[in-house]
Amino acid sequence: MTVKRNALGRGLSALLEDAKTDITSNKLEGEGKVVGAISSIEISQIETNPFQPRTNFEQDALNELAASIKEHGIIQPITVRKMGYDKYQLISGERRFRASQLAGLTNVPAYIRIANDQAMLEMALVENIQREELDAIEVAISYKRLIDECSLTQEQLSQKVSKQRSTITNYLRLLKLPVEIQLAIRNGDVTMGHARALINIDNEDKQLDIYNQIVLNSLSVREVEDLVRGVKTEIIVASKNSKDKKVDKATLTVEQLEFVNDLRAVFNSKVKITKEPTGKGKIVIPFKSDNDLKRILDLLDV
Repeated sequence: MTVKRNALGRGLSALLEDAKTDITSNKLEGEGKVVGAISSIEISQIETNPFQPRTNFEQDALNELAASIKEHGIIQPITVRKMGYDKYQLISGERRFRASQLAGLTNVPAYIRIANDQAMLEMALVENIQREELDAIEVAISYKRLIDECSLTQEQLSQKVSKQRSTITNYLRLLKLPVEIQLAIRNGDVTMGHARALINIDNEDKQLDIYNQIVLNSLSVREVEDLVRGVKTEIIVASKNSKDKKVDKATLTVEQLEFVNDLRAVFNSKVKITKEPTGKGKIVIPFKSDNDLKRILDLLDV
């Protein structure tokens, strides 16, 4: 006989086995449905999970999943908790649930549980961390919620999600970055490698300055690491000599960043704008050769 492999993540499996519930019977009274078994539930009877840590669901990916469900059905059941007679709430599997709605299904297969809110939150967070392609900030937020709302230590959390404690720490540190950089991580404009380098700078203005350089000049992670090392050395030298006064570069406004992008499009070159806190600054238009310089001068009509 072939033994079916348990498809659940290790952390989620442990939670489903160990989570405290108020189950007094393994059968739901009056409904003929058994707790823990797979039952077919009407989609109209299911409400989404208010503790869902994932906020963005890519529409194209949902459409692809819906098409797969139309052809093959739902391979992995969702997990719900009992709320009342014919009322259920999602614990995990919201992508499958949303895709099933798009596919026009009226019923979905589901595991039924009875869990308190904390156990439900814990299960939803762990399931999402292990089974969904969350961006780095969503993962960091999920880790923080598990620590803050489920009273877990970093060590306990590392065991539940099967990650090194240092990995947990690195994700949590992302939440200390300025909001602009966090949004860039979520949008994919800045990688986890860039972010980990920026974390090592304590000065927020310096973080934003280097972030602007990443966006403007498409810097690699290695280039950012070199910049960060230079900034840290500059700060150390300045702190040793109180007479040293550094002139911080001011960050560009959104409008100015858009202007830089327009200039780049016009000159087909990596145009740079640097600005001092006084308002003074300069525009730099680099060229690769004499012919490239002549091309730029012709555009400037010089």
